[in-house]
Amino acid sequence: MMFGSRRIIPGVMASLVICLLSAVLINAQAGQPTQAQTQPMAEQIFKKVDILKGIPVDEFMDTMGMFSAALSLNCIDCHVPESVGGWDKFAEETPLKVKTRTMMRMVNEINRANFSGVRSVTCYTCHRGDTRPKILPNLAAQYATHVEDANEVVMVNIPSGPTVDQVFDKYIQALGGTARLNALTSYTGRGTYIGFETEQTVVPMELYARAPNLRAMVVKMAVGDNVRVFDGKVAWIAGSDKPLPLMSMTGGNLEGARLEALLMFPAQLKGAFQNWRVSATGIDDKLVRVLQGTNPRQPPVNFYFDNSTGLLVRVLRLVDTAVGRVPTQVDYSDYRDVAGVKIPFKWVVTWTNGQGTATLTQVQPNAAIDAARFGRPAPAPPAK
Repeated sequence: MMFGSRRIIPGVMASLVICLLSAVLINAQAGQPTQAQTQPMAEQIFKKVDILKGIPVDEFMDTMGMFSAALSLNCIDCHVPESVGGWDKFAEETPLKVKTRTMMRMVNEINRANFSGVRSVTCYTCHRGDTRPKILPNLAAQYATHVEDANEVVMVNIPSGPTVDQVFDKYIQALGGTARLNALTSYTGRGTYIGFETEQTVVPMELYARAPNLRAMVVKMAVGDNVRVFDGKVAWIAGSDKPLPLMSMTGGNLEGARLEALLMFPAQLKGAFQNWRVSATGIDDKLVRVLQGTNPRQPPVNFYFDNSTGLLVRVLRLVDTAVGRVPTQVDYSDYRDVAGVKIPFKWVVTWTNGQGTATLTQVQPNAAIDAARFGRPAPAPPAK
């Protein structure tokens, strides 16, 4: 359930992140949104949601990822072991779930009393990947060489460094220049995907993109296709491994889908954010320039550009949830020339619920793509 945990469950159940708050599908019919109700709340889909009521299903799943990251636990660490075999067992009570509700109330009260309700304190603040918060100072850590986390970069302008415009100009030129970028209006791709939802098995993947911001990705899983679509306004995920056969994206997840689609044709990236700041950090011992874009009432997004090549190597975005901000990191590599434009042939998505790697093997530029590819996908059939 959590990437990097020593206790990850192999297989599809590792991606079914229903932890800590006793949730189970009420029934398959209730899980399929209608035209009139495209954003069902967690308590309408899951049974025995005691605290996290009034939030969409995709945000509810993100909160489970926060708990996983904070405690380094997976599904059956919080639920009964039989939960691996079916959704109905997730509703059974365990002492850890009872304790978690108490901890959530405590954290909410701390934030209410000390931070005006702002989620300045989260589960991760104290736990840091352990079920028991440490109370003794770690002398080994205190005197060890500090390793900087590029995702915690401090956005401080460097007087001798490049400006926001200079970083963007170098990026556009590295990709092939404005004229060539504008000439690429669509492309399709084929390749492979491997992740928790594929049981760590390499499976076929298809990619479809049309300017300025349409994107569809189809992962050919053994249990049926996993389809992710952004149609310019709305985003969906259809997959039999999800809590809903067709799940609409909301909030930060919707903005994340919008950003992924925009980055397929990045000439307009600068205009997607009202404000920009520039700083620097290191990734894999290489200097990277960091541009942070912000819009009102949304979390900031960090873009990391290799100082030597000017190419984008990482994006870090955040999703606001009822238990704090949850990060998603996308690392781009293996840029290749396609119709005069450099396109990343590999990207790795890491988030609190898992990690997936997509690799392109072929790309067809300016391909004709059926408009239906970017429409609302059909609900995924039940897993057999």
